[in-house]
Amino acid sequence: MSVSEKCILAASNAPVRGISSSTARRLRRNLPALSPATSPPEQVKASIQAWSKLQQKRHPPPMLVEADGIDIVHNPLFNKGTGFPPSERDRLGIRGLVPPCYLSIEAQSERVMTRFDKTRDPFEQFLHLNSLLDRNETLFYRVVMENIKQLAPIIYTPTVGQVCQKWGAQYRRARGMYFTAEDRGEMSAMAWNWPSPDVDVVVVTDGSRILGLGDLGCHGMGIPIGKLTLYVAAGGIHPRRVLPVQLDVGTDNEQLRNDPNYLGLRRPRLRGQEYFDFVDEWINAIHQRYPNALIQFEDFQTSVALPLLNKYREKYLTFNDDVQGTGAVALAGVFSALKAQGLPQSVLPEQRILCVGAGSAGVGVCDSIVQGMSFQGLTEAQAYKRFWMWDQHGLLHQDRTDLTDCMRNFARTDVTKSPTTLVDLVNEVKPTILLGLSGQGGIFTEEIVRAMAKHVERPVIFPMSNPTSKAECTAEQAVHWTDGRAILASGSPFDPVEYKGKTHYTTQGNNLFIFPGLGLGSIVSESRTVSDGMIYSAAARLSELVSDEELAEGKIYPDISTVRSVSKEIAIAVAQTALHEGHAQMDLTYDLRDVVEHSMYQPQYAPLVESLHTR
Repeated sequence: MSVSEKCILAASNAPVRGISSSTARRLRRNLPALSPATSPPEQVKASIQAWSKLQQKRHPPPMLVEADGIDIVHNPLFNKGTGFPPSERDRLGIRGLVPPCYLSIEAQSERVMTRFDKTRDPFEQFLHLNSLLDRNETLFYRVVMENIKQLAPIIYTPTVGQVCQKWGAQYRRARGMYFTAEDRGEMSAMAWNWPSPDVDVVVVTDGSRILGLGDLGCHGMGIPIGKLTLYVAAGGIHPRRVLPVQLDVGTDNEQLRNDPNYLGLRRPRLRGQEYFDFVDEWINAIHQRYPNALIQFEDFQTSVALPLLNKYREKYLTFNDDVQGTGAVALAGVFSALKAQGLPQSVLPEQRILCVGAGSAGVGVCDSIVQGMSFQGLTEAQAYKRFWMWDQHGLLHQDRTDLTDCMRNFARTDVTKSPTTLVDLVNEVKPTILLGLSGQGGIFTEEIVRAMAKHVERPVIFPMSNPTSKAECTAEQAVHWTDGRAILASGSPFDPVEYKGKTHYTTQGNNLFIFPGLGLGSIVSESRTVSDGMIYSAAARLSELVSDEELAEGKIYPDISTVRSVSKEIAIAVAQTALHEGHAQMDLTYDLRDVVEHSMYQPQYAPLVESLHTR
């Protein structure tokens, strides 16, 4: 039996070997409803034919609603605005409650973008999209999915930083869940307040390190909401199966605590064991409620990000995007940069890598590259010797007493004193790859970049901090200071650079290329963990998806407009690795492509059918 046949049977409530109950529930939302298969071969054949026709016409299965009339119009899950067909207007008591003109979802999407394009300020554009989300979720995700390249910087970085800074003043509608220090002892019960019976992805922050903006307390909620919007648009996770969470343990930002618009607890942050006990209670509560959900940690400060990841990654299905996602994107970029030079991945262990920034992102990126070198044959001890890491106190070396355990892995054992300046270190090491994860805008000075370019024919420079104001250098600076020889990727988007008659493109090393596919692959395979091998396979597959034409233009990542298809390919690679490593709980010996494609949410208006309770 093919995987398509297995999926159809699972969607019909028939028990099928290799399709778990939770996966079957996910398929039932996206496949037409079937009666239980009494004669499987005939039922399957007819169902596949019906499914194929429905796919061609893009008709989603009906949706049962326990509301009618104005309640449907005011519910963003069901509202279609001017997209209600005449039959629904009569059947659901909507006639006269919306304008008589009927517009298809394609026409509505075009109207939204026409209005969007007339607004130039990114924050105002965000408010325009957020207002649509509050009114009509299906249309919102359709607009985002079709215009992901244009809208991703508005929904997430860099605009989301400004959104978080203005969170209290612009707060309009409850979205997601807040768990506070005052809720200790109550979280298991609170988790049941979330209305969705199934959740696939939880994104959680404690607001302690929002992008490069520092401690924003509970106003960091814009991060999980924005991230999950991209999970839906790029990864095909159903919007009803995501949960944004803000852990409010207080804030050490005194200016925020004194701000009359601040919406969180006005107290200093929990610290030490008290903090870790709080997180432990929360994660256990979520796991009890949603045992199969992927829990993604986002924007936790360095002192807690890595301990939390190490504590939970083997126990629950957890992932830290700042550490592992950024690392996978950087590793993919390095692989692509090598390919752009005509070099195979096998020369990765020969690179000399200087990383400026030793926080959770810097350590996570370098650890991912260490894992890449390990897959190429080096021991971890040998791989660590290929790195030089610099922070605000200088070079990490063995005699420093202020290093965490994770930082100590990168401490140089061949020096006892840090060079005086970063440019001195560049001249001494002659790095082939320069990584910026410091959050210090402009730290890659002209002197530093020119010193690197003097020793390397094609310097690989990744200023990965965001938002744009925190970038270690701009694309224009990198191109000009290397005489157009740099291979560049950045954490925030930059416009193409014209230099000596040639257009130099730079691509954003956006985590959006990794986390949706990694999450989707973990969920579809029902993996018990997100392993290093799964992350490595995501990075390697991402690099493979960069075309020769893109490499010739200086791009080392695919075009962001293709991110949905990229996510699908990464999900397949991740699920295959989960199966190979023994983490998958689902039988995936069949065609994974069909399973992944059938699992991905498509934002289409579903026919609405009244529940018997409302008739």
